[in-house]
Amino acid sequence: MKPFKRLTLRINPAALSVMAIALMSGRAAAADHHACQVHIGHPWVRATPNAAPTAAGYLTVTNTGRTADRLLGGTTPDAKAIEPHAMSMAGGIMRMRLLPAGFEIAPGATLTLSPMGDHLMLIGPIRRFKPGDRIPATLRFAHAGAVRVEFAVLADAPR
Repeated sequence: MKPFKRLTLRINPAALSVMAIALMSGRAAAADHHACQVHIGHPWVRATPNAAPTAAGYLTVTNTGRTADRLLGGTTPDAKAIEPHAMSMAGGIMRMRLLPAGFEIAPGATLTLSPMGDHLMLIGPIRRFKPGDRIPATLRFAHAGAVRVEFAVLADAPR
């Protein structure tokens, strides 16, 4: 039997600090979530002032299945409801409306919910959302069913 070779490990301090920053930033960013035929990317909510009546949730949903699906809304213990809302411009005025039938996501398509566009409205938050907080939620899909996600609360939109 051969003796083990002695292994000397040299750690570059600069590389170590880059790795630490990458790990920390990954924790601060919103996580991806997968369920059946949907892939949910980077769910986040902008921080809210005290007593805000609503908050807006943003994310991407990619339908990896062979049939269309619909994001119908959801629930969270941190607000009364999560509703799908569409934004549109009419006569120079930005309008928002509830979509009772939700957002359709065609097979192979990606739905992007973003600031100044379509979004998930968190109705009646029960607390102030501060940067660094996490908001557990369950999103409802017509075919994929219930998908658990966690919204990261950010001070501003991710870049």
